[in-house]
Amino acid sequence: MTSIKKLAYKGAFWTIAGFGFSQGLRFVNNIILTRLLVPEFFGLMAVVNTLLISLELFSDVGIGQSIVSNSKGEEPEFLNTAWTIQIIRGFVLWLICLVITVPAAQFYEDERLLWLLPFVGFSSVLSGFASTNLSVLNRQLALDKLMLFDLSAQVFSMGVMLALAWYKPNIWSLAIGGVSLHLFRMVVSHQLSNKFRNRICWDKRALKEILSFGRWMFVATALMFLAEQADRLILGKLLSFQMLGVYTVAYTLAAMPREIIKKLGNRVIFPTISRHKDLPRATLRAKILYQRRKILIGFALFLAGLVSVGDLVIKGLYDDRYIQATWMMPILCTGIWFSVLFYTNSSALLAIGKPLYSAQSNFVRFLMISFGLPLAFNFVGSLGVIVVIAMSDLPLYLVNIYGLWQEKLLCIIQDIWATALFVGTLTLLILIRMYLGLGLPIQAIPGFS
Repeated sequence: MTSIKKLAYKGAFWTIAGFGFSQGLRFVNNIILTRLLVPEFFGLMAVVNTLLISLELFSDVGIGQSIVSNSKGEEPEFLNTAWTIQIIRGFVLWLICLVITVPAAQFYEDERLLWLLPFVGFSSVLSGFASTNLSVLNRQLALDKLMLFDLSAQVFSMGVMLALAWYKPNIWSLAIGGVSLHLFRMVVSHQLSNKFRNRICWDKRALKEILSFGRWMFVATALMFLAEQADRLILGKLLSFQMLGVYTVAYTLAAMPREIIKKLGNRVIFPTISRHKDLPRATLRAKILYQRRKILIGFALFLAGLVSVGDLVIKGLYDDRYIQATWMMPILCTGIWFSVLFYTNSSALLAIGKPLYSAQSNFVRFLMISFGLPLAFNFVGSLGVIVVIAMSDLPLYLVNIYGLWQEKLLCIIQDIWATALFVGTLTLLILIRMYLGLGLPIQAIPGFS
């Protein structure tokens, strides 16, 4: 086994193990918080976080990805120039956040946004000062250190959030807890390496290379926001904050496999393929097919299991205020399969320097979300909204197939048998569930009989 393959396997293990532990902590945290706080707070914070994530993605020039993929990614001038750009970007984001505060509060008709957005938005400044050590660790596939760092930041933030929610259960506990995460990352990231310290630098050659790679990354990530976050912005207007909070609980559980595969793509598949990007396409495709096969089998089984029991998990852990999440979760989770197919290949296109295809894919998904959600809500109500969101990853995947075909990396046969495995496993598990008298996972849909 080559050293790169060993690093990739080790990185995959740490990514999955770390994510599993992280989600376990997050799940416990959410359960405790739902006992201490009202659903409305989660809906309001979902809008705040979505607006801030939108600013982050609309200004992403691929700084981290440039460090991972560029041959100069560990040179001081390159890293310090990247860090300087990152700091400038952080302050610009916060200023934009201040500008949109009043319009956002007027649009959502909630004055609490007038102080929530500026306060939580300051996390952009804190993130800007975080060390480039994090991207260097990703480049080196030192994901054990990276995961331990992420988990430490999460535990710190959770501690702050829970302590404040217990002491005084208001929305400040969620806001301060979220900002504390970025404060921890800013401070501790600079302690990850004794050999290198970031400083202000403006190297024109490094700047040119970063921005050259970042042109399409900017477009791709901006469209990724439109594709992935527009649902919560639109639902924040269509639904009450209480119902949006219920949806957030359902989506958080349903999206677990998606977040795992995104982390695998960004932290393992992308840096690994970046090291092989100069191979002939036939050889590169064979390597991708071999490694992707194992991932698809694992996720087909895991996702089928989650769809079949997710409603029971929500019913057992949350009180009756979240009962509608029990039918939302299985529908949303079923649609995540298209995300699995997409993210196991889109990182390959990014690694060979083709982020344009991801931009096109996300644009099509955005169109489906932006036009589909209002129409579905008007004609079918909340059920139609959930179905549209669940199916919104299908166009994302279909457009990506075109890019893979253009770059001679198409894996359509593998996708077909993997989908058959997922559907077959899900069918078997639902039959077992019905035999046990548990009914269908979606039986809590209003009016369902």
